[in-house]
Amino acid sequence: MDPFSDTLQRLREAFRSGRTRTAEFRAAQLKGLGRFLQENKQLLQEALAQDLHKSAFESEVSETSISQGEINLALKNLQAWMKDEKVPKNLVSGPGVKAGSASPLTTTRALAQATQLDSAFIRKEPFGLVLIIAPWNYPVNLTMMPLVGALAAGNCVVLKPSEISKKTEKVLAEVLPQYLDQSCFAVVLGGPEETEKLLEHKFDYIFFTGSPRVGKIVMAAAAKHLTPVTLELGGKNPCYVDDNCNPQNVANRVAWFRYFNTGQTCVAPDYVLCSPEMQERLLPALQNAITRFYGEDPRSSPDLGRIINEKHFQRLRGLLGCGRVAIGGQSDETDRYIAPTVLVDVQETEPVMQEEIFGPILPIMNVRSLDEAVDFINRREKPLSLYAFSNSKQVVKQVLARTSSGGFCGNDGFMHMIVASLPFGGVGASGMGSYHSKFSFDTFSHHRACLLRSPGMEKINSIRYPPYSLRSMRMLLVAVETPSCTLL
Repeated sequence: MDPFSDTLQRLREAFRSGRTRTAEFRAAQLKGLGRFLQENKQLLQEALAQDLHKSAFESEVSETSISQGEINLALKNLQAWMKDEKVPKNLVSGPGVKAGSASPLTTTRALAQATQLDSAFIRKEPFGLVLIIAPWNYPVNLTMMPLVGALAAGNCVVLKPSEISKKTEKVLAEVLPQYLDQSCFAVVLGGPEETEKLLEHKFDYIFFTGSPRVGKIVMAAAAKHLTPVTLELGGKNPCYVDDNCNPQNVANRVAWFRYFNTGQTCVAPDYVLCSPEMQERLLPALQNAITRFYGEDPRSSPDLGRIINEKHFQRLRGLLGCGRVAIGGQSDETDRYIAPTVLVDVQETEPVMQEEIFGPILPIMNVRSLDEAVDFINRREKPLSLYAFSNSKQVVKQVLARTSSGGFCGNDGFMHMIVASLPFGGVGASGMGSYHSKFSFDTFSHHRACLLRSPGMEKINSIRYPPYSLRSMRMLLVAVETPSCTLL
């Protein structure tokens, strides 16, 4: 028996009824999301602490507050986002003409001028039934952010939270539906086998956040139904550090966004590229930053999280054998603890440089020049994020101009993600599509091209009908060559 068919049928019927299309309904769902966050903040923080040993600070900053901000922004702008977007029509100028004029030029002008009476616009319509598959590393943020966009756009939503972050999954499954219209929203649970069964069903849009390996499975399943997808994936994010910079400032910023959430962040720097000389200056600065952030014994710090589960812990501990440990390297299986670590003398062929690390380990690779760094970056798959540090604006701009990535930040970490006017998404192997703020609304909306024409003025339109003649073809070709002229 299919465990999902009844739920999906219920949601499809709700969407066909049209109830999700009104601004009032959409706003009510968004307000429900806000109440869920406000009334269950403590519950969510406790779940995040149990799943990831996440501190109250990190939970507030990177999970609940950022999600609340997304809701507030959507509520403030919902009416404007939903409004039909008027587009330019034909603006061919010329004197008024009589319908029976024999002049090809005046007839062409009449054809073009006729569209000035039309109404041309883009309407943002909901896709219908949307599937959101969320990950475990930021289980509130990366659930709520796409959910805000999907609901604001007027869709019915099936949410599949990660089974790996078990405590947070429980809250999302048992508490969140109480705040939303359950005829239009559902949470489904399960692991890979259940998700595979779920993907056999037809959805109108699928939004997936996770690894490239699973992203390929999602995309293949979606292709069977020609379902559009957004894939928010990951990869190895480079961090180039130029010789011309303050090593302590760089170390503070790199250490913060590498070890935030214990390195389990898709936009964290996966490796540093710098000269051997800068490495010598950077290592003591990184040690200084790590000690200031987490103390002499990082394991006892309340601000350093833990690896999500035993499988990922063992994978990461295996990576500690790559290169040479310059900082950290300690681990404790009983606590799933891995110390903030820096590796040097790493070879490009070693596992730590072949897979996304997704943990508190930072390899440093040596390059002799900016050109060598750019060549190294461009030989690999396009990353989700790319970082460049230098006191020289020209160096930062060169890295930006000569590479490609989902996002880019000069002289800092993943701060580009919190700018509401910027989209967030990957390119190539790091994903496709984007979201955040209005970009989320647009992602979950079909942009429908609409033209409303007059039922009259048939004399002008008759030039396009058979029987065709050389004269009518010439007039049509002249009109077609006119910028923005719509005839067919």
